[in-house]
Amino acid sequence: MSLPPAERHQTQEFHLHLVSDSTGETLEAIVSAALVQFEGVNVHKHYWPLVRSSMQMERLMEDIREDPGLIMYTIVNPKIRDALEEGCMAANLPVLSILDPVINLLGSYFGVQASHKSGRQHAMDTHYFERIDALHFTMAHDDGQLVEDVPQADIILVGVSRSSKTPTSIYLANKGYKTLNVPFVPGCPMPPELDANHGKFVVGLTASPDRLVAIRTSRLRSIHESEVADYNDLDHILDEIKECRRYCTQRGWPIIDVTRRSIEETAAAILNRYHLWLEAKMKQV
Repeated sequence: MSLPPAERHQTQEFHLHLVSDSTGETLEAIVSAALVQFEGVNVHKHYWPLVRSSMQMERLMEDIREDPGLIMYTIVNPKIRDALEEGCMAANLPVLSILDPVINLLGSYFGVQASHKSGRQHAMDTHYFERIDALHFTMAHDDGQLVEDVPQADIILVGVSRSSKTPTSIYLANKGYKTLNVPFVPGCPMPPELDANHGKFVVGLTASPDRLVAIRTSRLRSIHESEVADYNDLDHILDEIKECRRYCTQRGWPIIDVTRRSIEETAAAILNRYHLWLEAKMKQV
C-alpha cells in the first residue's frame, strides 16, 4: 500500500546535487534559502565544487548516477556545461542552471555580454581586503575588548549576555563592517568611550527573558556548571533587560529584539537602520 503524498515526502530521501566551478557558496545560499519553504522534506545534499574540466564532469556524473536526483549548478564554461547537460539528459535527470535567468536578464538590460568567468565573486579586489580587515577588527574587539578603538568602528553592538552579539558582529564583519560589541552587565560601569561624541552608530540587542533563561542554562550545562550567581535566574534577567533597555533608550540608540530572528535577519535589521542613520547624517552635513 503506497503512502499518501503528505506522508511520502517525509519518508522518501530526495537527492540534490549542487555542482559549481567555484566554491559553491552562491549555489548553497540560494538552495538553502529555497529549502526552508519545504518543511519536513528529507533532503540529502551532495556538494561538487571546483569542477573545471570535462574529465572531472564525466567522473562526477558516475557518482551522480549512483544517487540520482535533481542537479543544480553554477558553471559558466560552455564545454563543462554541455558535458553536464548531456550527462543529465542521458541519465534522464532534471538539471537547472541557477544563475542563467539572472545573468540573461542583466545582460539584456545592460546591453552587455556576460564575461563567463568563474569565481569572479571571490576576486581579491578592494572589497575583499575590506572584509578581511573588518574581520580582524571585529575579532579583536569582541566582548568589550579594546573599547578605546570606538572611533574606528562602523557599528557598535550593546546587549546583555547571550543576545547574539558575537555571531552578529562576525556576520556584519563578513559584509565588510568593522563591528565592536560591548556586554551590558548590571552593576558594572559601561565604557565611557560609548558616551563620547564620536558620532558612531550604536544599536542595542535584547531577547525575551524565557529565551535567555534557556540559552544561559544550556551554556552552564556545557561548561558543567549548575549555577553561577544569578546568571540564569529569571527575575535577575528581567532586571538586566530593563536596565539595558533604559541605558540604550536614554542615549537614543535603537534596540532590536533578536528572539525570533536568525543571525542573518538581525544583521539585515541592523544594516537597514545603519543606512538610514547614514542618510540622515549626510543630510545634516
